Amino acid sequence: MRRLTSLHCPLLLALALLATPAFAQETAATAPPAEQIVLPSGAPQTLQDTVENAVAKVKPALVRIQVVSTDYEQGREVKYEAAGSGVIITPEGHIVTNHHVAGHAKRLFITMANKEELEATLVGTDALTDIAVVKLPDGRTYPTAPFGDSSLVQVGDRVLAMGSPMALSQSVTLGIVSNTELIMPRMFGPMARMTLDGEDVGAFVRWIGHDAAIYGGNSGGPLVNLGGEIIGINEISMSLGGAIPSNVASVVAQEIIKAGKIRRAWLGMEIQSRLKRSTVDRGVLVSGAVKNSPAAQAGVQSGDYLVRIAGQDIDVKFDEQLPEFNRLVAGLAIGQPVEAVLVRDGQEVTVSITPAERSEMSPPQQEFTQWGITARNITLPIAQEMKRETTNGVLVTSVRPGGPTGDAKPNIQSQDVIVKVNDTPINNMDDLRKVTDTITAGKKEPTPALVTFDRKEGSQITVVRVGIKEIDDPGREVRKAWIPIDTQVLTREIAEQMGKPELTGFRIIEVYPDDAATQAGLQVGDIITAVDGERLTATQPEDYEELPTLIRQYKTGTLAELTVLRGEQEVKLPITLPQEPIPQREMKKYNNKEFEFTVRNITFFDKAKEKWSLEQQGVLVEEVTPGGWANIGELYVGDLILDVAGAPVADVEAMEAKMDELAAAKPDSVVIKIRRGIHTLYLELQPKWENGQA
Repeated sequence: MRRLTSLHCPLLLALALLATPAFAQETAATAPPAEQIVLPSGAPQTLQDTVENAVAKVKPALVRIQVVSTDYEQGREVKYEAAGSGVIITPEGHIVTNHHVAGHAKRLFITMANKEELEATLVGTDALTDIAVVKLPDGRTYPTAPFGDSSLVQVGDRVLAMGSPMALSQSVTLGIVSNTELIMPRMFGPMARMTLDGEDVGAFVRWIGHDAAIYGGNSGGPLVNLGGEIIGINEISMSLGGAIPSNVASVVAQEIIKAGKIRRAWLGMEIQSRLKRSTVDRGVLVSGAVKNSPAAQAGVQSGDYLVRIAGQDIDVKFDEQLPEFNRLVAGLAIGQPVEAVLVRDGQEVTVSITPAERSEMSPPQQEFTQWGITARNITLPIAQEMKRETTNGVLVTSVRPGGPTGDAKPNIQSQDVIVKVNDTPINNMDDLRKVTDTITAGKKEPTPALVTFDRKEGSQITVVRVGIKEIDDPGREVRKAWIPIDTQVLTREIAEQMGKPELTGFRIIEVYPDDAATQAGLQVGDIITAVDGERLTATQPEDYEELPTLIRQYKTGTLAELTVLRGEQEVKLPITLPQEPIPQREMKKYNNKEFEFTVRNITFFDKAKEKWSLEQQGVLVEEVTPGGWANIGELYVGDLILDVAGAPVADVEAMEAKMDELAAAKPDSVVIKIRRGIHTLYLELQPKWENGQA
């Protein structure tokens, strides 16, 4: 895993190296007076010294994160490589970064400040605040950087953006805080919201805006004050940079470290800041209450103003105040009733609301290869958005064109909900996995299943052939005779230019390494005009099959006489016709589902084309699925695999046996020796094995 295919994030960040040597290059006569910074102790210090001290405190804990992440499209789980930044916050090796960097990680590799590379694991992630925590290996103590108090940050404060721009080595840029209450303006519209996995990050996060230069790859890196404290986690770049305040990031990170996930309270109130002409001068406007939610059950109505909850007065006059209110509600005790005071028609109304646990907006997806789909469970928010009465069923998120589900008639589409397979109700993905195992157990061919699915227009049924069709052995055709050469038709135009307008036949352009051709004395440039006295009549490129077709009529081992024009001399060359080599279409293939690539045995023609010896062994890569572990490891179509995990690979049978052995052992990495053109390379494939598969 070393090929970088993307840098986190499309909006997100990186940094330029602070050019401290420029200070030293200025002469005493030309250098401006060094800017002074007054430290909390009252002692003055130059800006350069202050920056250097702050960087020295954080840099040992600054890390570069290279990640293999997953996405789901066209019915497949697609893997891709990306890079971001992070910072170590505990001596045990917990790293805080962005959810969009590490939240969908299959594998994580951390480059420390001293260039050491370690593999890390994902502890937990939170899309709503775009915070994730990953963990370095146990057994040692790691350098850390401390969190500061982001509530003390003021506009004009100098800050340092630290991270790994463009996946380069750690670096730092200097800027100032431009806004401590940065939000996405309404004028940008809903499409400009910072949405991750269905979660509106701006609903919970009010960013620290700053102008320290940041670029792609800086996501997850710390925003640091001149005291060397983390006051934010860089996340967005929209001319200005935006950092998640440390008081939000640190609380989320500590909860993830403690519990592996974040639990939040949910009331089901849809809220907005007060209208400009509102007659109520306090509270937050309730625009609606979700059906069957705690708020709806408590009697909260559209148009109410919530002015107090759990003893806390509420004042949301501006959009900038919404994230703070949302965090207050999310922090309520789940299952514990709270008193809420509403203003309705000018009168105060007190209700009791029992917060429920907030569901995920977009639960994790999975690929069902036997169906050719990706899918997810249905949470309460999804059910409400789809206007479904229950959360039963499996939501199809994408369909592979030409796959079992895509080929069904009628076909199942993205956003359909599978609710029954044969006579088995499907309530969730576990049910779908179990019924799939039952249908496909012991089967080598796809098996038809009656599937009931819901679509917006209503419930439908279809038949899906569930399973993966194995690669067929193409079998062998009867071998015919051939001449081990490659030729071109001697066209009429070529013959005329040669001064022999009546000449017809085939010009030899290559003589393959074969005893029959050598013994016959055939040479490149010879023109074959007849076989056993029968004249060849080809005059156009489309006549290329005339000579091979004629030779195939002979039995293997037959002696044939070729009439050949060599220069100005016509010669007769006898040749014992050998058996034609096995063609590519008949070569045995092997598809590895774990690493997602297909290989085949090499042919005589492969050896001739690549100038390999006739004794060359190995298997030729015929297909590499984009986003699979082989693709991530830089295995390409046309590579000749020579060796896998130290064992020579002579043919497809040997390759399959070795890959089965590796699937049982599940090593962290698999080294493959290949030949690519004239080069010999070693590739390191680093899969994440799950349930016996990569």
